[in-house]
Amino acid sequence: MPVVTVTRRLHFNAAHRVHNPALSDEENEHLFGKCNNPNWHGHNYILDVSVRGPVDDRTGYVLDLAALKRIAEERAVDRIDHKNFNLDVPFMRGVIPTSENIVVGIWRELEPAIRPGKLVKLVLWETPNNYVEYTGE
Repeated sequence: MPVVTVTRRLHFNAAHRVHNPALSDEENEHLFGKCNNPNWHGHNYILDVSVRGPVDDRTGYVLDLAALKRIAEERAVDRIDHKNFNLDVPFMRGVIPTSENIVVGIWRELEPAIRPGKLVKLVLWETPNNYVEYTGE
């Protein structure tokens, strides 16, 4: 049976401040620059969710992309869209909200719900020029 990877792209908007409370204001400003703005800043994120699995003989799907969209929205996007990662997102509490940490947090929310496929990669675009990838490692 063929094994295929399918990807669903989703969009959301969110604000954050990249700040480590263990460091001084000067260190934070030096390390994180504009991303350390005490009044927050936002991004128009793009999230690519890739699932791999065998093609089902009955449906021809690895996983129905409408079902993948629903799972990703319920478990992640609806919880973070138009929110502040520092203040409003429970799975980001106590975590510096860099793109790297955000994508890991989203993975932890999605991975248990993706069946019968296997979540194999998330790509989080923070800007048209900057993205991070995570494969669960």
